[in-house]
Amino acid sequence: MTAQHSNSVSSTKKTSWLIPSLALIILLLMVAWLAGFFNEQVAPETLPLTADSQINKADTFIVQSTLTQNIEGVAASLVAKQGTTISSRMLARVAKVNVRAGDDVKQGDILIELEKSDLLAQVKEAEQQITAINARVQEAQANFERAKELFDKKIASAFDLDKAKANFDSISAELTAAEQSKAQAVTALSYATIKSPISGKVVDRFTEPGNTAQPGTKLLALYNPVSLRVEAQVREAVALTLTPGQTINVELLSLMKVFQGQVEEIVPAANTGSRSFLVKVSIDYQQGLLPGMYARMLIPAGFSEKITIPTSSITQIGQLDFVWLIENGIKQKRFIRVGNRVSIDQVSVISGLSNGETILLNET
Repeated sequence: MTAQHSNSVSSTKKTSWLIPSLALIILLLMVAWLAGFFNEQVAPETLPLTADSQINKADTFIVQSTLTQNIEGVAASLVAKQGTTISSRMLARVAKVNVRAGDDVKQGDILIELEKSDLLAQVKEAEQQITAINARVQEAQANFERAKELFDKKIASAFDLDKAKANFDSISAELTAAEQSKAQAVTALSYATIKSPISGKVVDRFTEPGNTAQPGTKLLALYNPVSLRVEAQVREAVALTLTPGQTINVELLSLMKVFQGQVEEIVPAANTGSRSFLVKVSIDYQQGLLPGMYARMLIPAGFSEKITIPTSSITQIGQLDFVWLIENGIKQKRFIRVGNRVSIDQVSVISGLSNGETILLNET
């Protein structure tokens, strides 16, 4: 009984070691298969240059390292310096909206018209009240002048004169109050017609005819496209090298253009979370620029020896970059590691190329 129990324990131990071992072997085989160990190895692609495929020197580029200014690209956004949100100053129903998002407007253009029948009635009532009080003022003035003449002739007493003057002054005060009421009614009526405070473009429309406009609730958003500038959070080591008025380049990848800009403002307080400063760069207005677009500030950051090549010589396969290298009359692929963009048509190479090597341009 003891021997049988011992054999059973031994068999269990062997089984407990066998399963992990088989799992490890299977895992190693899968890794080798994924790595291409069982596939036929393909030599790097090479193409000998024939007489018909001779390449002009103009189509080649000789790799040389040069002392290049380091450029740090900082993610930025286009921001409208002059923008405004249109809202109502009174509670009223929206009668008409004359613009939509994307429309160009000029200063003073009528954007929104609110319901104003009640306000027109108030203005009309104030005008009629002024007309009625004017008639009373004229009558009181005539009575006062008559009482003055009678007083000068010793016919009327001073009491009569003072009473006529007090009546005239009282009605004149009523006229002034009525004129103030009319001015307030006219001002309230002007609030029903909302005009553009600036010349620019409508960004968005937040209301439709029939809605109720409430004081302070935004109805439209406008911005002046001429006032666009670029803003970015720049790390302090680089931001502290900039000075107001300094010229730097701004790249807009969506337009494939580089603009010159001037440092307009450096906010003199760092963001404690990112240890960066807000830098604002003004640029000239260009067609196609819109607020919120992605941009990159190309900020100078010292000099160093770099190998730079034209971006037209680089071909991509997925996320890999390679160039066609000419070596001993043979054209072959050379995978490279690309660094930062130096300019719109030049990029630095971290590894894969050496001084004196020749590569092809505009190769497909």
